[in-house]
Amino acid sequence: MKQAAVWIAMMMGVAACQPRTLQPGKAVVVSHTGKDASCPFITKDADGRPVISWVETNSNADTGLMYYAVSNDDGYTFSEPVVIPASAGVYPHDENLPKLLFKPGGTVIALFGVEANDPRNKYAGKVMYTQSFDDGKTWQPALPLVTDTAGYDQRYFDMALLPGGEAAAIWLDNRKDTNAEGSTLYFATTAGRNGFQHAVPVASTICQCCRTKMYVAENGNIHLAYRDIINDSIRDMVHQVSADGGRTFSAPVRISADNWVVNGCPHTGPTLTANSTGLHFAWFTMGGGQGAFYCRSVDNGNTYTQKESLSKSPMAKHPQMTTIADHIMIVWDEPVKWKGDFNSRIGFQYKAADGKTMEAGVLTADSTYANFPVISGVKDNKTLVAYKRRAGNKSEVVVSLLSMP
Repeated sequence: MKQAAVWIAMMMGVAACQPRTLQPGKAVVVSHTGKDASCPFITKDADGRPVISWVETNSNADTGLMYYAVSNDDGYTFSEPVVIPASAGVYPHDENLPKLLFKPGGTVIALFGVEANDPRNKYAGKVMYTQSFDDGKTWQPALPLVTDTAGYDQRYFDMALLPGGEAAAIWLDNRKDTNAEGSTLYFATTAGRNGFQHAVPVASTICQCCRTKMYVAENGNIHLAYRDIINDSIRDMVHQVSADGGRTFSAPVRISADNWVVNGCPHTGPTLTANSTGLHFAWFTMGGGQGAFYCRSVDNGNTYTQKESLSKSPMAKHPQMTTIADHIMIVWDEPVKWKGDFNSRIGFQYKAADGKTMEAGVLTADSTYANFPVISGVKDNKTLVAYKRRAGNKSEVVVSLLSMP
């Protein structure tokens, strides 16, 4: 079986007092040559092995199939791509990102979006899921996440493993009990092999087309972050937490009072992670400054630090973050001028446990076009970064393994 090697070079300072520096490594393609690939996502299987998933389409196709590859050596190499046949019809949307989740005991869930073509909303989409009960060897027919006929539009979902071994999902839904603009955020959990059950609304008036984020902390708390519509016009990021497995959630609280008034959808959602010092957030806004920003909370979301800019670029977007050895690694994409035109590159910040920036820079060359990065910590103080990269008139999914300073 052919494997793709994933390497990262670590540069040492010439002087003894010069600190070690994180350097961008060789990005290796994991998607099929000749296919149009997008929507990279990183997770781990039930044995803790890194897994990368993505979507591939044929030329001029609007929909495609999900694929994934598994690493048996902590991210240095990955297997040949494995197809998920039941995902046929997945719509490739890098913000409405298809996801994989591995439950204990051999169950794998693929969650993905498809076009709905509903007369009530010509732009409507549906969230589908398929389950495998034999570690991905075979897959059940895909099912809709929502079976209520009043629910004709679902999108911008996330999924996470709960401490008891079940999966939880959140998504944006057209069903709501208010005339105010926005979608409702729903929450549901799996019940063994019976799939997602007992969907309940968590919050309303959510910005209709930005990623949502769910993070399950080590203590079992379920944290949610998303872009809310506040006072009918402000689209700022908020945070909620559940300490009882999702039965109840705290009221939404803004992580930063950006007061961004915009009559439209920014198409870039928040991210969050946690370490020994508390919660860490990153997001895009054009309120009170423009670009990608960071803040943290040391008291489980009661208060938040003042936001700080992640990049000098005012158009840095799509931040993603992870915890590695109690430190924080954040990546995003940002435009860069190249030979009279604009490309897109991947920027990063590597932070100490308390949020202090230790290093910042870029992971991709200005001469390439790379965007929509995703990130996950692996063993031995290393981090995997995957992203979409332009290749001629197509795109490909590539991955690098970073050794942290």
